[in-house]
Amino acid sequence: MTLVPIDLNADLGEGFGRWTLTDDERLLSVVTSANVACGFHAGDAATMRRVCELAAARGVRIGAQVSYRDLAGFGRRAMDVPAAELAAEVAYQIGALEVFARAAGSRVSYVKPHGALYNRVVRDAEQAAAVVEGVLLADRTLPVLGLPGSRLHEAAAAAGLPVVAEAFGDRAYRADGSLLPRGQEGAVVTDPDEVVERAVSMARFGVVTAHCGSSVAVRAHSLCLHGDTPGAVGLARRVRERLEASGVRVEAFA
Repeated sequence: MTLVPIDLNADLGEGFGRWTLTDDERLLSVVTSANVACGFHAGDAATMRRVCELAAARGVRIGAQVSYRDLAGFGRRAMDVPAAELAAEVAYQIGALEVFARAAGSRVSYVKPHGALYNRVVRDAEQAAAVVEGVLLADRTLPVLGLPGSRLHEAAAAAGLPVVAEAFGDRAYRADGSLLPRGQEGAVVTDPDEVVERAVSMARFGVVTAHCGSSVAVRAHSLCLHGDTPGAVGLARRVRERLEASGVRVEAFA
């Protein structure tokens, strides 16, 4: 049987000071790529350093999860940031994480936007170009992880950056392949059995059932499992076990 490869990524390091949200150590025993918060929506210097050390020790790839500057809103509030400012802030976040990744004997291997910025660059060409400019300022070789068909991927590919298509096992899709906004009912899939089945369907067959009931083509090289959902570690383990039992080879893309 030919094994289908897929990367498993999760958002990690989403704490600040004494506040913690994600179970970084246990999730790092399951995933192959870690999207590490870089201080703008969550995370601080100590947290970034700790997560990089844990990831490097386990051979998990380190990704910079860049965001709008929005600690109070966890990076999920819509913001209008001038393009030049956004590009500088993206580069700043990548550079900060790179210091800790290098100190841990690893490196930043890719970039992924977070929250409102992730959703904005699906359709907004100007903001997508600003994110790409920031990546280029930091490292002209970094892959960009995001939604397939997005403006972000168009801009990254045009600039010569590698692009990696991402899918979500625990988020609802619209018929056009975009994500159902979090403010709408059913946007987050909470039934563990359903999350597992959707993950296997996307990894093995490249399809998922949209919120409206239609089938949507989802071709992805990386599958995201949110680390801030209840029972995230157990769910991630179930997803990985089912993927491997279904003929999927779980490995990092970078």
